[in-house]
Amino acid sequence: MKICFFNCTKAWGGGEKWHFDHALAFHNDGHEVAVVSKKDGELHRRASAENFKTKALSIGNLSCLNLLKIWKVYRFFKTEKFDILVMNCSNDLKIAAPIARFCGIKKIIYRRGSAIPIKDSAFNRFIFGKCLTHVLANSEDTKKTILSLNSSLFPSDKIKVIYNGIETKDYQYMPFENEIPVIGNIGRLVKQKRQDLLIDVAGILQSRNIKCKFRIGGEGRMMEELQNKVIENDLSDYVEFTGFVKDSEDFLRHIDIFALTSKWEGFGYVLAEAMLARKPLVAFNISSNPELITDGYNGSLIPWGDRQAFADAIQYLIEHPLKRKEYGENSYTMVQEKFDFEKSKVLVMDYFLNK
Repeated sequence: MKICFFNCTKAWGGGEKWHFDHALAFHNDGHEVAVVSKKDGELHRRASAENFKTKALSIGNLSCLNLLKIWKVYRFFKTEKFDILVMNCSNDLKIAAPIARFCGIKKIIYRRGSAIPIKDSAFNRFIFGKCLTHVLANSEDTKKTILSLNSSLFPSDKIKVIYNGIETKDYQYMPFENEIPVIGNIGRLVKQKRQDLLIDVAGILQSRNIKCKFRIGGEGRMMEELQNKVIENDLSDYVEFTGFVKDSEDFLRHIDIFALTSKWEGFGYVLAEAMLARKPLVAFNISSNPELITDGYNGSLIPWGDRQAFADAIQYLIEHPLKRKEYGENSYTMVQEKFDFEKSKVLVMDYFLNK
């Protein structure tokens, strides 16, 4: 089969990792794979390194009105004659889905990774009603939000939920002991991830004289604002920023607790990575988080925005190292049973090739 993975987001996140991992899996399984991505993006770099067929495009919100870009996509689809097109974000969807339908691509799949309601607009009704053949959601919560504003936008029975998979087979666990507990967070420094709330939590624990460190990994447009907040609250010795995390496995090995303060998550891929690293989790009880965290089993789920309760949960784990270990071991068991990549890969391949 000829499969095109179409994802022109510059940033590297869960959606981009999903596209790369599955492009590689289909390639290794003998299928002909192409990746359309942003030229200076991390997905394009990784796809090029694997010698996939690649095409560099810069796609924005209004690219669907740009005749030159429409022509480029049309010519690429018409020349390659793909059997399957997989898209990841709304900007790509708006330009690629109608062209794919016009070009006669048999399976036009939208892989939805954001637990944000889809607007009930005429254009979305056209895309979902006339262009898409399949929708793949990364969590039950994501599936729910697809239809939350229009229950007839797309047939519910054609929306398949397959969790993001994480490679567990060859993972080498190497324990590391910190002198004082380190609370870690990895994510793009954008409003959705709400690292500002984590800084507030750090301030609360500092005021309680709790000995610990906060380590925030990632880059994004809010970096300067977050750094200034740390300085203004005299937390420079308490909170550090690492910048872009090239090796998440190494980052997670050197922390003791993983804390996620996002306002929403389609699927918290980084939570699954932290689970594989045997870390206890603390996160807000929002969107798909309860699908990865069982409160009191492998972590704590906190009412949205409650900084004091978030700090309480972290303090409890700091003061109870045996509970940290128990939660961490439970995280490891859960990720192997529920989020193993080999299992999810089989489900995705069956969905793409046979459904």
